Amino acid sequence: MAILSLKDVRKNFGKTEIIRGVNLDIERGEKHAIIGPNGAGKSTLFHLISGLYGVTHGTIQFKEHLIQNRTPYEISRLGLARSFQVTNIFPRMNVFENVRCALFWPHGYRYSFWHLLGRQTELNERTLQVLEQIGLQDKMHFPAGELAYAQQRALELGIAIASGAEVIMLDEPVAGMSHSEAENAVQLIRGITEGKTLIMVEHDMSIVFDVADRISVLVYGEIIACDKPENIRANPQVQEAYLGEVAVNA
Repeated sequence: MAILSLKDVRKNFGKTEIIRGVNLDIERGEKHAIIGPNGAGKSTLFHLISGLYGVTHGTIQFKEHLIQNRTPYEISRLGLARSFQVTNIFPRMNVFENVRCALFWPHGYRYSFWHLLGRQTELNERTLQVLEQIGLQDKMHFPAGELAYAQQRALELGIAIASGAEVIMLDEPVAGMSHSEAENAVQLIRGITEGKTLIMVEHDMSIVFDVADRISVLVYGEIIACDKPENIRANPQVQEAYLGEVAVNA
């Protein structure tokens, strides 16, 4: 059964239709990549799923919940977390505090003035576990804004898993990284999404074909193909619309 299901999802900005009737089912535990040329609507589709934009038409179901037009924090609390193309962290807080903030809600901490965080042993131990997962335990006291770019992206992943998300959405997770940084990021992504559902927008086709169980190709706001990587690579329509000879022969 699909953990995330989009039915005839459309998004207009004024008279301009950006997302044009997307139907997509993503299975629980699947690693799913969404690819397409610049301007195809990939980030817009992510915004619709995560609640940043409201849909013009159609439904988005996450588990048993209809989530179209809900707020981002409501969707996050249901178990869906996402990253952005631009790193989204608290730069003035240290690394430890960034991760601990994400743990408040799943661990039952609501709006409280009488909890001393330094005494919350379980919360702090879980924070340290997440930092070990993302390899930032030695940077725990650093202001997040002073981390190297790749480390900030790793911190963002840590925040996502700390929230207790079942579905993690990553928007161009290795953009701007060197080859070695990208390789390390992919290994981290594999590790932290083990047993979870991953939805990824990425332009690096070597990473897409290596990580994804299935790939959806979005062109001009429509999905023109959705299949296993080997079938997407061999699809003539996809080759013409997006991949090109270089990517196909890579």
